[in-house]
Amino acid sequence: MASRKPVRTAVFPVAGRGTRFLPATKAMPKEMLPIVDKPLIQYAVEEAIAAGATRLVFITGSTKRSIEDHFDRDPELERALEVTGKHDLLDVVRGILPAGVSCVYIRQGEPLGLGHAVLCARPAVGDEPFYVHLPDDLIRAPVGALAQMRAQYEATGASVLAVENVPQEKTSSYGIVDVDTASRLRQIVEKPQPSRAPSTLAVVGRYLLTSTIFDLLEQTGRGAGGEIQLTDGIAALLQREPVHAFRFEGRRYDCGSKLGYIEAIVDFALEDPALAAPVRAHIAAHR
Repeated sequence: MASRKPVRTAVFPVAGRGTRFLPATKAMPKEMLPIVDKPLIQYAVEEAIAAGATRLVFITGSTKRSIEDHFDRDPELERALEVTGKHDLLDVVRGILPAGVSCVYIRQGEPLGLGHAVLCARPAVGDEPFYVHLPDDLIRAPVGALAQMRAQYEATGASVLAVENVPQEKTSSYGIVDVDTASRLRQIVEKPQPSRAPSTLAVVGRYLLTSTIFDLLEQTGRGAGGEIQLTDGIAALLQREPVHAFRFEGRRYDCGSKLGYIEAIVDFALEDPALAAPVRAHIAAHR
């Protein structure tokens, strides 16, 4: 098998306002909403690092400073934890960003869509393949979804999109793909109405893309909603090189919705040894 360029960079488009969670997100980024005691963006970063990423690129907006603060050192907090003997919490705080991992923050000046956010990352990514991770889509799996996708990329050298089947009536909320028997994309359509959807196979929150996508996004005009759609760039990409759909193993939580967010909190709490029994008792008492 020919050698592949390693995937060392993960891009996190986090400039969105999170209006569905107002007023909580008026002053706090939606990516900082916690699942039990860890924010969504940290789950995203941990998944990317586990998949080999050592450069983390955050495409941010004007209200996202707390994301940068979260991944920065806080010597005052660390001293306070050390003085009070809270060494377990000190280890947690110091482990938020492992040694050897760097962060880049790029401001998306205008809200021009996911394709534009990805294009903003070009100076930091260069000509290497890279991950795109949408923190709203939290995936719980024994092996992270990005690591699963990296294995697919290493086998084929092609771009990879994470997909799962969705109900027919929900196709208008996703990019929908049509694939051949080898899971290569034949078509990708942005948010089609159910009657016009080529399938019910939806792209969900994880991408591994070759750098070819950047030139194509440069040429992509504004599509649905007046935005530069990543879906349109991928549609052009599959005319040049193979793009694979990948059915990942794991449970996805749509934490961009209130119900999905609550489901994630409950399920993650039930996996916590300190919380599982009292949470089960609380649920049972309200049945």
